[in-house]
Amino acid sequence: MDARRPTRIGMIVPSSNTCLEPMSYRILGDRADVTIHSARIPVTRIALDAGSDRQFDVEGMRRAAELLATADVDVIAWNGTSGSWLGPRHDREIAAEITSATGVPATTSTLAYLDAFAEFGIATIGLMTPYTADVNRQVIDRYADEGVRVSAHRALGLSDNESFARVRAGELLPGSLELARDRPDALVFLCTNLYGAPIVAELESNTGTAVLDSVAVTLWRCLQLAGAPLLDSRWGKLLA
Repeated sequence: MDARRPTRIGMIVPSSNTCLEPMSYRILGDRADVTIHSARIPVTRIALDAGSDRQFDVEGMRRAAELLATADVDVIAWNGTSGSWLGPRHDREIAAEITSATGVPATTSTLAYLDAFAEFGIATIGLMTPYTADVNRQVIDRYADEGVRVSAHRALGLSDNESFARVRAGELLPGSLELARDRPDALVFLCTNLYGAPIVAELESNTGTAVLDSVAVTLWRCLQLAGAPLLDSRWGKLLA
């Protein structure tokens, strides 16, 4: 990286996501040492079927990453959580293909979570998602394969990806407080199109439980990979 310019983070964004870009910049605040650059791939629906799964094909990720690489980015992230139900192996293939095609270090939201779980010794989580219950159950199984137990979960029952960002942060509070009663190692807001980050500090203060939001966790891991300073603690006490 050229030390005379800011760190550049490339993000592959679900096309119908309206949260992660504005939220990422909100998390960065007035920092001038990092810039974000996005490429979109078609994603409109989250479900357990072949049509939904095809949205996350490795080939589409590679093409988007090749475009981002022309901006001389320092790291590239698939900024979506599909690997949480398709399985981390799928995301490891995505990251490997991106780096092979571009020479740029790569991660995904799911891999960022797994890195955070390992780094902070998180073995149990309370899971909050906008998804349908069957998607949640598959996430629970995939996480169990990685040695992470979901102590309890809440699913908002939505499948239209654009609708996820219409859920107000305050609507997530009651269910999150219920999840915290089980005393998991962390609460997880799983979806980069869900506004969980604005209530992280409040939840951590009120419950004493660490909270990991998908947008913040992905940004944290990108900053790590790029060798840049991490996040302010208000976006998650573990990510500072």
